Amino acid sequence: MQVPLLDLKEQNDALRPEIDAAIARVLDTNAYILGPEVSALEEELAVYCETKHAIGCASGSDALLLAMMALDVGPGDEVITTPYSFFATVSAITRLGAVPVFVDIRPDTFNIDVAQIEARITERTKAIQPVHLFGQCAEMAELQKISEKHGVPLVEDAAQAIGAKEDGKLAGAMSDVGCFSFYPSKNLGGMGDGGFMTTNSDELADKLRALRVHGSKERYYHKWVGLNSRLDGFQGAILRVKLPRLEGWSEARAFNAGRYREILGDAMISDQLILPVEREDVRHIYNQFVVRVPGRRDELRAFLSSNEIGTDIYYPVPLHLQECFAYLGYKAGDLPVAELAARETLALPVFPELRMLQLEYVTEKLIEFFKGEL
Repeated sequence: MQVPLLDLKEQNDALRPEIDAAIARVLDTNAYILGPEVSALEEELAVYCETKHAIGCASGSDALLLAMMALDVGPGDEVITTPYSFFATVSAITRLGAVPVFVDIRPDTFNIDVAQIEARITERTKAIQPVHLFGQCAEMAELQKISEKHGVPLVEDAAQAIGAKEDGKLAGAMSDVGCFSFYPSKNLGGMGDGGFMTTNSDELADKLRALRVHGSKERYYHKWVGLNSRLDGFQGAILRVKLPRLEGWSEARAFNAGRYREILGDAMISDQLILPVEREDVRHIYNQFVVRVPGRRDELRAFLSSNEIGTDIYYPVPLHLQECFAYLGYKAGDLPVAELAARETLALPVFPELRMLQLEYVTEKLIEFFKGEL
């Protein structure tokens, strides 16, 4: 049996007639950049995320960069963030000449360890950027208290977390700016790059809309130096087809995660295969299902590959140890929890179209690996 880590074909094939009609609408209007489909999508996303504004842009990476620009992050400023995330989390900071200040992660959720943040705040701290990793919110209630106490804005990197919740509040609605990705592998994925930002601030929304079109509110008149980062009409139209299905897809991912827990929990291998931890009062949307494998991660991955089961490693090198950030002066051992996660974590298939026979095949092979028996 073959089990890919992710299979987009079945999802997209089922929607093909609606997607074709959506693409035809754009072709008929010639509104290829922004336009009515993007405007409508933005309105629908704001309703979904329970925010006042949603602003489309060209990618999740640009969403992070635009958020930093809107908050006037610049040379010499510091932004507190996590070392255990996708590269764009930190490149958005460094592209503006600012300095990422890394705080280690929690060993259970892989999100930033909020208890360590206040000790890293200085007079140069311009923002705090938590990441809702793998589809579970960072501890936003505590982060909001820190933000208010020190007068430091919050930027949510919610690229993997559309629809995730903490205490009933949605990702992207608990900060100054929330940043999302429409990369095809996301729970709400486009057919190409794309992203969006959320905010409840009219002032920030106005600035973000201008920054995505070269800092221009009125054509050819530029208040700021912005980016060319506009969501295209085709993506807007396609994502409008997909958005009404998002809740169902996220629930299917959560169901698959629950089934993994049931089967693997009964197998009595929890000391060798550590399953994802869900915080209380959160909704985890399982963009990835990431396990820990102490000491045998790479061996297990090779075994699963030999049995045609797809996996991936998120992330093999934490950001503070990336070659391009050597100038920051971090060394191995500085952030030990993130470094251990990079050696132990492995993502298993959890996509919504995963068939139960496929999931049970994955668990069968996991048990075989750890117990040496079927």
